[in-house]
Amino acid sequence: MSKQFKRTLITSALPYANGPVHIGHLAGVYVPADIYARYLRLKGEETLFVGGSDEHGIPITIRARKEGVTPQNIVDRYHELIKKSFEEFGISFDIYSRTTSDIHKEMASEIFLKIYENNGFQEIESEQYYDEEARQFLADRYITGTCPHCGNERAYGDQCEQCGTSLSPTDLINPKSALSGSVPVMRKTKHWYLPLNEHESWLRQWILEGHKEWKSNVYGQCKSWLDLGLQPRAVSRDLDWGIPVPLQDAEGKVLYVWFDAPIGYISNTKELLPNDWEKWWKDKETKLVHFIGKDNIVFHCIVFPAMLKAEGSYILPENVPANEFLNLENDKISTSRNWAVWLHEYLKEFPGKQDVLRYALTANAPETKDNDFTWRDFQARNNNELVAVLGNFINRALVLTQKYFDNYVPPIGELTDYDRETIAEAQKVKQAVEQNLETYHFREAQKEAMNLARIGNKYLADTEPWKTAKTDMSRTATILNIALQVTANLAIVLEPFLPFSTQKIYTFLNTGKFDWEKLGSFDLLPEGHELGKAELLFEKIEDETIDKQVQKLLDTKKQNEADEYKAKPVKENIVFDDFTKLDIRVGTVLECEKVPKADKLLRFLLDDGLGKRTILSGIAAFYPNPEELVGKQVCFIANLEPRKLRGIMSEGMILSAENADGSLSLVEPTKEVKPGSQVG
Repeated sequence: MSKQFKRTLITSALPYANGPVHIGHLAGVYVPADIYARYLRLKGEETLFVGGSDEHGIPITIRARKEGVTPQNIVDRYHELIKKSFEEFGISFDIYSRTTSDIHKEMASEIFLKIYENNGFQEIESEQYYDEEARQFLADRYITGTCPHCGNERAYGDQCEQCGTSLSPTDLINPKSALSGSVPVMRKTKHWYLPLNEHESWLRQWILEGHKEWKSNVYGQCKSWLDLGLQPRAVSRDLDWGIPVPLQDAEGKVLYVWFDAPIGYISNTKELLPNDWEKWWKDKETKLVHFIGKDNIVFHCIVFPAMLKAEGSYILPENVPANEFLNLENDKISTSRNWAVWLHEYLKEFPGKQDVLRYALTANAPETKDNDFTWRDFQARNNNELVAVLGNFINRALVLTQKYFDNYVPPIGELTDYDRETIAEAQKVKQAVEQNLETYHFREAQKEAMNLARIGNKYLADTEPWKTAKTDMSRTATILNIALQVTANLAIVLEPFLPFSTQKIYTFLNTGKFDWEKLGSFDLLPEGHELGKAELLFEKIEDETIDKQVQKLLDTKKQNEADEYKAKPVKENIVFDDFTKLDIRVGTVLECEKVPKADKLLRFLLDDGLGKRTILSGIAAFYPNPEELVGKQVCFIANLEPRKLRGIMSEGMILSAENADGSLSLVEPTKEVKPGSQVG
């Protein structure tokens, strides 16, 4: 039996204030969190829903540098845009604040110092890249170079965005500073680390034994991290944008954004409730639930709990119902490529249609695997479900009542067996919706809620009150009374999902809001109650409107392709002797196969004219049938220093050309030559 709590604290991932919010954020985090908060409030439970902007970190400084403004200018602009978009979309935060507030700075410093005083950190000196021209240590994103896996010359110090491989700055070939373009040097620097390895034992027990009810994608990712073994993680960085490390010997160092950001949940709570915030964070009668995307699972399930445990006085999350990612028109959402549906643009282009997007995103929620949003599906959800099922039923019930009973709730007479069956079926909806909401299955919960409208539609179609009105007004009155009671129940059950539409339903019914406990009651509207004016709840979305949105995305894709097609600038001139240092040769492919547990890598075995050599190349995504490459000839760098990758020694680099769409094609001679032939 699950533990009972006095109150529930809901947090949602803090979006980076370096750009607007898009539908992927909404589907993964904010819509499900809002549904859950609204549901608990309807039940009369003590609930707090906390959000805010994450305003530190490298992405913000990068954007500021590109635009020639300060990081504060960037976060001020996007914090206001994000906050306004959430408000207009109906995300019902009790507070939406920010991590550049004074109260957050104080709270983050206080928690750091408490952990420090508890001997919860390790001080470790290590060598990191330093830009002598810019006179600063370089964050991973400020270091670029050649990816050792695929040869991409624009890889970052933390990841190659071409082949997707996670990197360390020291992995890069020919690293350069993104600040000055100079070659960085290694210098010693001291940082404070959270020794996650010391927390591994209790984390394993707490998660793997104590929270087997967590969603499989969350539980599985946590288990994978724990099974690999946890390592100390730095909580400070050498930067000038962030919260200064509150120690005397920490000049020029700030709290790492992953450490400071989740503390924003606490500081924002304190900002809202300065005298009452501790009961939400330190009372074991509080249920803490984090809503996040899958990229934040490790931080909210392992790192943040370890921080709270090290501090010593905070509760730990009861659940972390993380979602997977939402794609757009069968392609990954990408902010850099503008491949997204931005919330602030949607609100302008589809005024008054917040609930249509909420409904479509919930219906396609990526709860256990990545899912896809398409504009055609959005249109179909609106036209075939919201208009044809929900809106149609409510409009018929109200219009028929206006026509036959002057807009007053008619009396209910003797019930038939079919009436009782319909009422009983409608009353089952409450339990089905509750069960799914309590276990964070919002897609199924919305489907069960909409079933009530389907029950109502079928009831009207089967009983045909427009026909009984010709012969038996008493029977017609009973039918429409039941239909109106179903309508009132729909206002209750759909409020967490469609808050704007249910407010309209209450206006149609001319009543105040009903509590959740009333769901399933069939005496919500008393006989003789005067109804309000009936209007259409939803309107059909025409093909022309959707065509415009599809074309907008096609234009974006075309522009991206045009931008990518532009040849890259020619690199700096080199002398002939530099070129002659490269030994480029032709080899014949003897074997080619995917490297196990490395989706991006292919293992080539080449006849290089002198013998056989193995080379790994990160082009697996572009050659799904590697065995078809056997017998082909490819160009490769023969004198590149061998490097061990995935336990395999790679003896060179296969040459490939990057196409306009980002795909890679092997460089091959136009006609067969002898293996080992030099290119020059």
